[in-house]
Amino acid sequence: MSKIKLDIMSGVRENGKNMYAVEVDDQIFILDCGLMYPENELLGIDIVIPNFDYLEENASRIAGIFLTHGHADAIGALPYFVENHPVPVFGSELTIALAKIACENEPKAKKFNDFHIIDEQTEIDFNNVTVSFFKTTHSVPDSLGIVIETDEGNIVYTGDFKIDQTASADYQTDFGRIAEIGKQGVLALLSDSTNAENPIEIENEKDVADYISETFEYHNGRIIISAHSSNIARIQQVLNAAAQNNRKVALMGHDVEKIVKTALKLDKLHIPDEDVLIDAKEIKKHRDNQIVILETGRSGEPLKSLQKMALGRHKNVKLHKGDLVFITTTPSPAMETNVAKTRDMIFRAGANVKTISDKMNLSGHASRNDLQLMFNLLKPKYLIPVQGEYRQLYATKECAMEVGIPEKQIVLVNKGDVLEYDRGKFQLAQAIEATNTLIDGIGVGDIGNIVLRDRKLLAEDGIFIAVVTIDRKKRKIVDTPKITSRGFVYVKTSRDLIAESREIVTKVVQSNLDNKEFDWTHLKQDIRDQLNHFLYEQTKRHPVIMPVIMEINQGYPKRNHKKKKSTADQLTKTQNKKEKTKQTKKKQHKKRNK
Repeated sequence: MSKIKLDIMSGVRENGKNMYAVEVDDQIFILDCGLMYPENELLGIDIVIPNFDYLEENASRIAGIFLTHGHADAIGALPYFVENHPVPVFGSELTIALAKIACENEPKAKKFNDFHIIDEQTEIDFNNVTVSFFKTTHSVPDSLGIVIETDEGNIVYTGDFKIDQTASADYQTDFGRIAEIGKQGVLALLSDSTNAENPIEIENEKDVADYISETFEYHNGRIIISAHSSNIARIQQVLNAAAQNNRKVALMGHDVEKIVKTALKLDKLHIPDEDVLIDAKEIKKHRDNQIVILETGRSGEPLKSLQKMALGRHKNVKLHKGDLVFITTTPSPAMETNVAKTRDMIFRAGANVKTISDKMNLSGHASRNDLQLMFNLLKPKYLIPVQGEYRQLYATKECAMEVGIPEKQIVLVNKGDVLEYDRGKFQLAQAIEATNTLIDGIGVGDIGNIVLRDRKLLAEDGIFIAVVTIDRKKRKIVDTPKITSRGFVYVKTSRDLIAESREIVTKVVQSNLDNKEFDWTHLKQDIRDQLNHFLYEQTKRHPVIMPVIMEINQGYPKRNHKKKKSTADQLTKTQNKKEKTKQTKKKQHKKRNK
């Protein structure tokens, strides 16, 4: 009998950052290794990845990382793991190609090359465990679900999926294979929950393609398409619609050209017309009604690029009257405020804006009916909803109960939870560390709560600086403290506040100088505490207070100011001495002669 554990590394009670681990005896199988884009309160943070501490401690037990698809929420954190722990990585052809691009963008992961291409026919034996796969439908080709076959039953991870009966060959779900897995017996199912709250059927991609083409046909100006660079299905639909309406497509965005070239090379993307793609520099050579600009932006979100276009700060495109900005991806709930702000900016620039979600119920994730079909085909003994906020996990639980899965066999987990299979049922075991690791520039995990708190304070209440010069030996303040502020109050109109702050600093510093047990740390903290209390009383704000203490020593040693003789004086003195010696010798010689 195998010893089985399910480790929830991340990806629950949040959107993105999918990463789970299945432990079977002495082997660990990692399912996805994704990132999450930061929410507004994570000021200055570029991306968020899972905490790898537990996996790093058990790196020798890792059999491999198994990827479901090529989006950032599944592969984005991979470079940060393999740069220190080069374990085998398995995925479909396109998924591996996109994972390689992700690794190439990180200097420390560039040399990693332990990739293995698999497909839905692949079975990999690891001692007493077999790993196999099944095709699913998502917005990127070659998406796969993963099956960990153990002697206790199958553990299945769906990854991102939806049901679309009109999907083309590269996107089709293999229902027969899923039913076969269900007949073998599914011990536990880790199921996508992102769209579980949606009771309405998702629009099929054929209808989406028709809607995009119709939009192109009836607009008589430039069309700027907003999409994610890894949404291959949407890029294909845009290219097809452009060719049907005699338009040219210019690609703009971070890595979009690499991704498109890779998809073309692997035959996962098809160019309907050889001349449909043009360089961004060629836009001005064509009339507005012949142009489509596909903007994918940076870091997965094209909204910032659209804002730059609206403000005239984009290096290639400035929005003007007659332009249509067409947002063709459904934004996450966390981005709704940003979308509304972007739309307003576009209208101010004179352009029009259209969001595909206004007309169509669109998602790359399973609706309630899709989930229930998956549950009926797999018939899991235990269901663990993953990939979503708590309300979405709970909605998945309700879906499962409606098709007959007992409530006690549905486990709503949190990050860091470990489910151990013992005596025929899963139970919570000792939790593991599952905090967020923040990426800021080249810094990985060096931004903690204190730094984020200071950034938040700086953004909200500004900074208040007190500069004092002291002579510690004479126990006195040499000069009046200098007070300055940035982002807190305007100094020229707050003279009284500044004057009182100066007096407080003077008193605090002098009090510390008079204390026999003088301590630099205590002095700075004392200034912070006193100023913080005073400033909050006066303004109801808490700026970042920065005391700057400079020390000088006024007891200068006496210097020898005796004038140094010049070289000419020394030379004259030497010549005089020689002349005197010469005269003395002459006198002595005369005496001898006498």
